[in-house]
Amino acid sequence: MALESHLLSVLKPWLDAPAWRVAFSGGLDSTVLLDALVRLGRLHRLPPLGAIHVHHGLQPVADGWPAHCERICERLGIGLEIVPVQVAAGASVERQARVARYRAFADRLGAGEVLLMAQHRDDQAETLLFRLLRGAGVRGLGAMRISRELGQGKLVRPLLAIDRAELESYARAQRLEWIEDPSNASLEHARNYLRHQVMPVLKRRWPSASLSMARTAAHL
Repeated sequence: MALESHLLSVLKPWLDAPAWRVAFSGGLDSTVLLDALVRLGRLHRLPPLGAIHVHHGLQPVADGWPAHCERICERLGIGLEIVPVQVAAGASVERQARVARYRAFADRLGAGEVLLMAQHRDDQAETLLFRLLRGAGVRGLGAMRISRELGQGKLVRPLLAIDRAELESYARAQRLEWIEDPSNASLEHARNYLRHQVMPVLKRRWPSASLSMARTAAHL
């Protein structure tokens, strides 16, 4: 499939890594990434694959997510590590949760191991716009990098050139099951506001807005 071919091409620099670990929330994006990597591994020799689920426990419904992730990983024959974290109090719960999540990932990566995250092209466009509104400089407007150091290993985002619609199409074609996080609909979070209120308006006028914005981030 096209997605699997894309992953193989993007991940070539890390084919000799000791292990690949997928940051697995159970949501659409990470579910597609994990499934596609498992299918790819049936055709090509890849590093040992595992998954990490960080459990924030910020809302009651989230208590059922680790069990969901366990079921998916068991079905795929993938080992799963569930990591409960405490989110520090602060002005932005969203930011503090992100800090706790990345700390957990960094602590669990062995030397040379690769953490694969499922951020996609629409996420990249939102990141560029969010940072632009905050007055970021050139480095900040570069948005998310495809790879960077994390703990003893690397963080790699192999889906930054793929839009969410393509991921959803893959998920429906493969009849995947995923979690819908109710907090993603809350407009109190800045990113959700951009996603639900701003980006749709831009795309109606400029259908290729996400593609163009992600390209700009890459240039920067």
